[in-house]
Amino acid sequence: MSEIDVLIREWDELSNEYKSLENVNKSYLELLDGLEEMQSKCTKDISHQRYRMLQIAKTFRNCQALKQKSSDDVAKLEELDKDMLKRKAQLHEIEQSLPQKNSLYLKIILGNVNVSILNRAEKVRYKDDYEKFKFILNIIGLTMAVLNLLINFRALELAFMFLLVWYYCTLTIRESILKVNGSRIKGWWRMHHFISTVCAGVLLIWPQGEIWQLFRTQFMYFNVYISFIQYLQFAYQKGVLYRLKALGERHDMDITIEGFHSWMWKGLTFLLPFLIGGYVYQAYNSYTLYNLSKHKDAPWQVSVLSILFLFLFIGNTWTTIMIIPQKLQGQIKERYRLKSMSWAMRIRQQIKGEKAEKIRMSESHDDGYIEAETAKSK
Repeated sequence: MSEIDVLIREWDELSNEYKSLENVNKSYLELLDGLEEMQSKCTKDISHQRYRMLQIAKTFRNCQALKQKSSDDVAKLEELDKDMLKRKAQLHEIEQSLPQKNSLYLKIILGNVNVSILNRAEKVRYKDDYEKFKFILNIIGLTMAVLNLLINFRALELAFMFLLVWYYCTLTIRESILKVNGSRIKGWWRMHHFISTVCAGVLLIWPQGEIWQLFRTQFMYFNVYISFIQYLQFAYQKGVLYRLKALGERHDMDITIEGFHSWMWKGLTFLLPFLIGGYVYQAYNSYTLYNLSKHKDAPWQVSVLSILFLFLFIGNTWTTIMIIPQKLQGQIKERYRLKSMSWAMRIRQQIKGEKAEKIRMSESHDDGYIEAETAKSK
């Protein structure tokens, strides 16, 4: 056989493989169209469920307000209340498997790009990348803050300020994407990072001078302390999330602790004094900047930063004080949410089992076909 004949035969083989590729692509496009239709139907059905639940909730409250109720009626109402709470959690869990609309902030930054991650493993991987990003940038920030304490060099200061601006901007975008994909991070902590972005921007444009030099050392020590606290938070949250995931009691996309367990208090009581120390440091920064603002040569950045640090101190302190009793009071709701998550996990495991069975049946069919063809050839 000539070389040209070999070439033609290889091309024919490749052409046959391409026909197979076309069939696979056709099936993929059909599945994609079907997927979009199913997503739309699920979204409509969720809206219908919530609308009907609102109507039922109104009637439920009217029934609760009735003065004359038998013990049997009270028991029925209590059972219905538990079922409604469970259904809300189930709808939330189903909703996380569907594409979500971008927030206004993401629309401004990214446009109408869909940032929903439908694959659960990819969601968890993105969340882990977020945690690693914070940890790595925290180490870099700590290093640069220490260098600025050792070396008074303007270019190094500006590089550090620019790093802070970039870090907090990136953090707000990543957290917004996590929010779209089911993370339940508290609104204040997201707002905290937006305010921190503004603080870093104002620091970046603060002109070199006597006032800056008076505040510079205190600010760098503050960043060293904050980096230390962030490391403690990273270690605490990572450990708690790992343990709760291992127990099957935590959503994989959580980045803050939702619901306290008794064994958490040991680590939390260790962490709280350091957190409170950081908040007091913010108040001290605000006080120092307020005094510096009275200087005749003080630029406008001093007054603005004083207000921003005070706002951060108040917001952080208030949120920390309020969040613990809220978590303790939310144990019943959390228990039903976890039950709904167990239900969702069973559904996923069932789907995986069905897929594995189909693959096994397909492989056994292929093996039988190959054996039959081999027998024929013999």
